[in-house]
Amino acid sequence: MKKILLILFAMLSSSIIAQSIYTQEDVDVCKSKFELALSENLVDKPIYEVIIDIGKSFLGTDYVAHSLEQGETENLVIHLTGLDCYTFLESSLVFARCIKMGKITFDDFQKEISNVRYRGGMIKEYPSRLHYFSDWIFDLSRRSIVKDMTKEIGGIPYENKVNFMSTHPSAYARLVDNPKFIEQMNMIEQMIGMRDYYYIPQSKIQSVEDKILSGDIIGITTGIEGLDIIHTGIAIRMDDGRIHFMHSPNVGKKVQITDIPLADYIKKNKSQTGIMVVRAIEPVK
Repeated sequence: MKKILLILFAMLSSSIIAQSIYTQEDVDVCKSKFELALSENLVDKPIYEVIIDIGKSFLGTDYVAHSLEQGETENLVIHLTGLDCYTFLESSLVFARCIKMGKITFDDFQKEISNVRYRGGMIKEYPSRLHYFSDWIFDLSRRSIVKDMTKEIGGIPYENKVNFMSTHPSAYARLVDNPKFIEQMNMIEQMIGMRDYYYIPQSKIQSVEDKILSGDIIGITTGIEGLDIIHTGIAIRMDDGRIHFMHSPNVGKKVQITDIPLADYIKKNKSQTGIMVVRAIEPVK
């Protein structure tokens, strides 16, 4: 335990000078979201409703994989013209937080993306990014950005033994190019494994739907060895009264809302074992 903490301290203490990577199209998308917020007076809504409104504004956006893996070092990447499952929910949350805090410039958006994407809100080297979504939940809960609702709404213990990144480094270009990061990721994985996590099993999701809010963030757990959460998105209650799933599904798809309820969507995929439920906390201005 002591060795893990010492290595993590050294890792977090070693800073790099990062630059932002984005295009004018990303700036334009950002501007359009803040214009939407002003025209619809979103600041007066609860944050979970703002997340839904921003999420809906991304419907039809193309799925783009690996958009954050740009440059030879860890840089703050803004890529709003195409989204994967994580960058979709991240962007929806960050826009909502900025709107609620009255911080509606592109510079404000960049700062808040960095705050949400990196451990402790500090961009350092590659391992400082919150690669495992359960780690993201822990870190943002610790900083009162979100609250993990899973146990409260009926979750049961989840054995979270992650090791995929350190045992499959060839799948990650930065780990191939920087072998020192493999040990750092292994230390992070061990820390994650020491925490208590909970999940709602696949068979129990429908029974807790009444406790899930439209705008809650959903992490879908997996039975794949070494991984924690395989897919992410946003809960949305539809006209049928059921919780559906707003997400960026996969390559060749676009941001969409599932035709079937979340519980049924997960039952169709054998590798998806259940969900973790996270609720955004109203930010302090």
